[in-house]
Amino acid sequence: MCGPGGVGKGTVVARLVAEDPRLWLSRSWTTRTQRPGESDDAYTYVSRDEFEARVGADGFLEYAEFLGNLYGTPWPEAGDDRDVVLEIDVQGAAQVLERAPDALFILLEPPSAEVQAERLRGRGDPPEQAERRIAVAQGELAEGRRLGAICIINDDLDRTVIRCQELIIEARSAALG
Repeated sequence: MCGPGGVGKGTVVARLVAEDPRLWLSRSWTTRTQRPGESDDAYTYVSRDEFEARVGADGFLEYAEFLGNLYGTPWPEAGDDRDVVLEIDVQGAAQVLERAPDALFILLEPPSAEVQAERLRGRGDPPEQAERRIAVAQGELAEGRRLGAICIINDDLDRTVIRCQELIIEARSAALG
């Protein structure tokens, strides 16, 4: 699951994982500071030195720098009977697709830049950070489409979750042959 900040990735993924015991959410690492009100387990918060040491040890499936902070997905440890869910940005999704071209790649899109800005402010992003995220969002969305993502406009949470569940079922059926 990828998309720019403020599209609702975390909310959609939380619902998917809560409703499907076969899904396992990989928790990303980041060097950014924790937002006010953000849960302690939203990320593994680490220093830049810790992150870079993990990169040097080939400890990430994917990683990228975004707006001055590092983000990365450790190699998943979900077990054979579970499907791994990654909540990542488009840069990370491109790296995952290089390693797993058959991965289900969903790109969440905001209904509008205004709604995205409201969501960013609502989650506690400082105004200058929200503006920077919105400024890069169109490029992220264009790159996600170029990479072949299945695009879903997240304008209704229930409808978005149902569509994602349908795509997961289709992907599981295709994997079975």
